[in-house]
Formats: sequence, structure tokens, C-alpha cells
Amino acid sequence: AAFRMGFDLATYKTVRSRAWGCNPFPNVLAVHPKSADGSLTPGSAELDEGVLADTDYEQPISISNSFGVPSQSPDVWQPDMRAAIAAAGLGQVLVPSFQGSRVEGMSEEEYIADHATTARLIKETGAKLMVMNTSCPNEGHNRLLCHNPLLVGRITEAVKNEIGDIPLMVKLAYIPSDDDLELMVRSTVGHGTVQGFSTINTISAKLVDADGNQALPGAGRDRSGVCGNAIRGAGLDMVARLAAIREKLGLDFKINGVGGVVSPADYQAYRNAGADSVMSATGAMWDAELARKIKSSIK
Repeated sequence: AAFRMGFDLATYKTVRSRAWGCNPFPNVLAVHPKSADGSLTPGSAELDEGVLADTDYEQPISISNSFGVPSQSPDVWQPDMRAAIAAAGLGQVLVPSFQGSRVEGMSEEEYIADHATTARLIKETGAKLMVMNTSCPNEGHNRLLCHNPLLVGRITEAVKNEIGDIPLMVKLAYIPSDDDLELMVRSTVGHGTVQGFSTINTISAKLVDADGNQALPGAGRDRSGVCGNAIRGAGLDMVARLAAIREKLGLDFKINGVGGVVSPADYQAYRNAGADSVMSATGAMWDAELARKIKSSIK
């Protein structure tokens, strides 16, 4: 359906090497930052004090993303992924996303191997490229793999040994330190294991209802990733910083800009910041015509 609506890069949402359950309903709520433009700033006090979340879905849209990275088992998602790959038209490509699954008692080496196994399962579908998701909870509640660049480097080496010449991208959350971001690039692109980055995913925030209580039910869900309009500034910042690192180090890698793309102007802003390609998730959920509007705006 996304291909038919003109979205040329369609992400197949993150799969795992095993079936993985979803967080309890609800998963998506409307999020209302206090700033006049509806943006959230990484590191701001508001993220820890509480951001209002309810069912009043106003434009420009920002939402919670609290699914817990569920996955069907490979015997379900592999044939479905093959069909999705085959649905791509001229100039279109499916972008499978995957991550490793850390379970109790698993060693670090087993965790690394699980990433490689999942990448191999994707390779078997005929995928032309793939993205390793390091920006969703990988290490437990609210703990992100992308905050450990050296471990990401070890994992991408194992994955690349499994998938060979298939291009590998890494999905990143917001990384505030320039040194840490450069270490990520050096640990991956610098070792020849990664061909690009996709950024950003979400910004983690404490979500509360109108009475100040936890908005999403269940243990470990006091915080949620926020996506949509609220994170565009942080996404543009990450893309610009990655582009600067690319120029500084003289390395060849692609940058996929994502985060708060809800209009043609947002697409152009990401391109101007240094993105080679641009994606939309929340914006596309609320406006299936978004790709067509962006294409008609390009001169």
C-alpha cells in the first residue's frame, strides 16, 4: 500500500529471530509538549517532569510509540517480507529492519550472534538492503543499544560477515555527544561494516495524563518514545552533525533523515541538512498522500 501511494522507501518494521510480545493497549497517545511550536528538546527538564498525553490528536501531530518492538516468528514474517519485497515498483525498495533480542541469561556473545542470525533470516528473503535498529529498547526498559557505540561496532561486524555485500544501515536515536556520535561512525563505517545511518527514532519522555498520573498502563511504561512533530528539531540536528562528521573524516556513507516529517517543507529541511534520503512514519500515518505532496513540491 505504501508503494502504491508513492513512498519509494518502505520500512518493514523491526523483526526478531523469535516471536516477541507487544506492550498492552494503548500504545499510541497524542503528546502535547509545552513549547509554542510543540517541540521537545533533548535533555530538557520537561522530559523528566512529564509531558501531557491523551487522545486529543491535534495537528501538527506528535504521538507516543510504546509497542515494545513486537515481532512475529520468522515462519510468519519471512514469507510476508518476500511478498513485500516483490511489491516494490520501479525505483522502489523495501527496507527490512531488525534487532537482536536480549533474554535473561544470555551472554554478550550470544546477543551478538542473535543479531547475525536475524540478519541471515532477512537475507534469505531476498532483501536488497537492511537496517539494524539500535534505537528501540534493546537492553531492557529504556536502554538503547546505540548508546554503546563499541558494542554496535562488534555487532555490525558479525552481521556483515553474515550478509556479505548487502548494504547495512544502522538506525540511531538522538546521541547528544559529538564524541560519542563520531565514535559510532568510526566503529562502524570506519571498519567497513556499515554503509549508512537512519536517524532519529524517538525522544524518550515521561508521559502523564491531565492529573499528572502515568499515561500508559503497566510496569516500566512511565516513559515512552515520542515521535512526530515534536522531534523534528532533534532529527535535523542529528543529520547535520552526521553530515559534518562525514565531511571531517572523509568517509563515504549515506544519511537517511527521519523524525517529524509531516510536510513537504520538512522533507526539504532534511535534505538541506545533509540527508541523502528522507522517511516519515507518524506523518505518513496521518496523511497517506504525504509522499505525493512531497514529490509534487520538488522543482
